[in-house]
Amino acid sequence: MKNYRLVYSTDPEVNKKCPRCKELLSECTCPKEEDARVMKFTPVLRIEKSGRHGKTVTVIDKLPLNEGYLKDLTSELKKKCGSGGTYKTQEGRGIIEIQGEKRDLVRTYFEKQGIKVKG
Repeated sequence: MKNYRLVYSTDPEVNKKCPRCKELLSECTCPKEEDARVMKFTPVLRIEKSGRHGKTVTVIDKLPLNEGYLKDLTSELKKKCGSGGTYKTQEGRGIIEIQGEKRDLVRTYFEKQGIKVKG
């Protein structure tokens, strides 16, 4: 730990903060994110209808908690399925919601990537 702390700077590189702990990057102690493409994971597919006024949603659960990977994967799946969707992080895991019943399209996408899927 340093004996001094930066009080003010106009340099934008010095003022960057960690998105998780909100500390300066030079003082951040968060663990580094692993590359999700290298990690082993098994996504779980399910169809949800409750609480959505009868609309069906394909939910992809138990994804790695990597914000960049979730954003890219959501964008790619939305293009493949031709529908809207979103991603969120919850309880240490990533979740993607795709509008409509697109479980078969999502399953074939993951199988082409070499990722086994449950559900």
